[in-house]
This record gives sequence, structure tokens and C-alpha cells, in this order.
Amino acid sequence: MLSELKRIIDQISRDKGINRELLIEALEDAVASAARKKFGQRREIEVRYNDDMGEIEVFQFRNVVETVEDEQTEISLAEARKLDPEVEIDDEIGSKMENISELGRIAAQSAKQVIIQKMKDAEADVIYEMYKDRKGEVINGIIQRFERGNIIVNLGRTDAILPASEQMPRRSYRQGDRIRALLLDVRSGSRESQLVLSRTNNQFLIKLFTMEVPEIQEGVVRIINAVREPGFRAKIAVTSTESDVDPVGACVGMKGSRVQNVVQELQGEKIDIVPWSPDPAKYVSNALAPAQVSLVAVDEENKTLQVIVPDDQLSLAIGRQGQNVRLASRLLSWRIDVFSETKYAKLMEEGYNSLTQVEGVDERLADALYESGITSAEELAGAAQEELTAIEGISEESAAELEAAAQKYVADKQAEQEAADAEAGGNTAAGAATGEETGGE
Repeated sequence: MLSELKRIIDQISRDKGINRELLIEALEDAVASAARKKFGQRREIEVRYNDDMGEIEVFQFRNVVETVEDEQTEISLAEARKLDPEVEIDDEIGSKMENISELGRIAAQSAKQVIIQKMKDAEADVIYEMYKDRKGEVINGIIQRFERGNIIVNLGRTDAILPASEQMPRRSYRQGDRIRALLLDVRSGSRESQLVLSRTNNQFLIKLFTMEVPEIQEGVVRIINAVREPGFRAKIAVTSTESDVDPVGACVGMKGSRVQNVVQELQGEKIDIVPWSPDPAKYVSNALAPAQVSLVAVDEENKTLQVIVPDDQLSLAIGRQGQNVRLASRLLSWRIDVFSETKYAKLMEEGYNSLTQVEGVDERLADALYESGITSAEELAGAAQEELTAIEGISEESAAELEAAAQKYVADKQAEQEAADAEAGGNTAAGAATGEETGGE
């Protein structure tokens, strides 16, 4: 029996990877708790594990008195001298308890619970130390069970959770299926799952390409950004540090083998590999492919891009339910407005015409303003003086006059529109009243 306890401690320490000293400390605490429940909470008890003999030893400490009033904390001088002939009154004496086998079922159950909890805490610390530096890695596991939409994945040593919010849509799993996911978070001291997985995170896509493409691992090809609508479409922007290496070709692989491996892992998610460029106009043209781009107007201050495409390319550029332009906007972190050539020409024509109607603006000046980026009377009304004086032929004085004239034009137009709206509203009300009178007759 004694050697059995030592064997169990050694086996748990080896199998669970828990420090042996922690296990012994947990065992000592558990036995002390059980002993106090059995023999009295006031009793001063000390528990030690004898490693040589493989047994637990329980000692109690009591004060030596003439007359015992509290059996839990006191011992008579006569009884004490049986243990130590030299003991005196008011001394403290310790003695080994020989009847610990009588702790009882309840005390034993308490000891068991303390040991189990200590083991869980120790194992949680081991798991945290094992995985804390692996956060952001792709790991493999086997689906163990399902809990309220979440998937519990067995990683061998421990379980991880794949929350419903981090699962790919339109994908069903079965118990026993192998699964690959990104280690999204490692929680310390959590009562719930310590390891959180994700298959929808953008980093999952980046890591999959890193695993498939040696050039990325070597640093020759760099991933600038990646965005996803998981299960549907993704865009990944890449560049090369060496001029003779095509970053897109490296990611696609021979006959598309590399990108297809990633697509297969993501259950058919369509992936656009976009060549990165420091020029926003070129970058957005690449990001909106396969749609062709005719013109790009860049507003760096507001990080806005106006993209003009041929009429027959508009739906392709926007994508199904706006998906293509939405992903491109997230990839660049710029706002992207897409116009067809016909609509843009109409907008530009209206803006140009409004410039020519401002007092003091002839066709030559309208052309100069338009070429400098001021494409309408509204923009002229809000232009900075420095922006106007930068145009050849416009002095500070004439710039102020132009701005005032444009503001007057815009204000007059707004007043005309408000009057027209009011008149239209009045006609509608009159028509309704006439209808009511006719109906009354």
C-alpha cells in the first residue's frame, strides 16, 4: 500500500507532466484538510510525505498542561512524558497520529476533491506554459464533441474550443474529423477552455500561405495585408523583395497548386492574390481585378479613391452584393467610390458647367481650375486661398473674389432649390385638398 501511493504520484507526474513537488504539496494539503474535519478544526496538524517509505505522516501539536480542558489543543503532563520524559508544563509537543486510516468516507472524499482541484490547477499552468508562445500558429486536432454550437477539438494533450463565431459558414463537421485552425488565444487560469481556435481570422489565411509558399518563409515574398469574408471570398496583397521574383506567381504555384491547397483548406473560398503597390491608383486597380479600371482620382487627405470603370465593367468591379469593392476598400484601408464612365462624365459635366456659371470664371479659367482638381462651383466655394493662388494667373485678391462669387452662386442655387421644393410641396397639398373636396361632393 505504501509503495502504491509513491507509484501513483510518479505516474501522475509523468503522464500529466505535473511537477512532482506540486502533487506532493496538494496531497499533504488534502490530508490535512481531511484530518481536521475528522479530528477537529482547532487541532494543530502538520502533514508530511515520507518519500523514502512512500507514506503520508500526520503530526499533531499540543500544549502540555496539568489538567486537560481541550483535548484538541492540550495534553496532560503524564501523557506528554510518555512521549518525551524531559517535557515540562507549557511546552509544545508533537506526536505522530497513528489512526489516520479512520479519517472516514467524507474526509476521504474531501481529500480527493482537493487533490483533483490541485491537479487541475497544476495541469492548467502546464498547458498555459506549453502553448503561450504558440499563439498565432496553425495547429491540428480532432473534433471531440459539440457544445451549444461550439466545437471542442482534441489536441492530444488537452482540448481547445472553436467558438461558433470563429467557424466557417456553410460547413458541417462530424465527430472524429481532423481539423486545422489558428490558435487565436491562450487564456491563463481560465475555468473554461484555455485555448481558443479560429478558422475565420485573417491571420489564418496568412499562415496557410506562409506554410505553402517557401518564398514567404524565406522573406523573399511579403504579405502586406489580407482580408476575408470567410467561406466566400478573400484578397491578399503581396510584394517581392527581389525584382526577378513574381510574388503572385510564387503564391499561385505550378498549375495553381499552392493557392489551390489553401482554397481546399478553406472549403472553396475564392482568393484574389493582389500585387501590392505604393501608388494608391495602381494598387486599387490591382485590387479590383478582374475588372478593368479607366481612371482613378486620388484624395490623399481624406484617403478616398474615385475609380472610374467602363460601363460593362461596373457590376464586375462592385462584385456580388458589393463584395469585391468592399474587400478592396478593407485591403487598402481607403474609401473607394466606383463610377461607370457614363455616370462620371455626367457628374463631371455638371460640375464643369457650374464652374463656368460663377461670375468672373471664363472657359480658360474653368479649364485651369478643373485641371488643378477643383471640378465644381461647390469645390471652388470651399477651396483654400493657397490652393487658388497656386494656379497661374490667380492673385490673392482675385482668389478672394472668385471664392466669394462661388459662395454666392452656391447660396443662390440652394435658395432656388428650396423654393422649388416648397412650391412642389404646396402644389401637392393643394391637389390633395381639391381631391378631398371633390370626394366630399
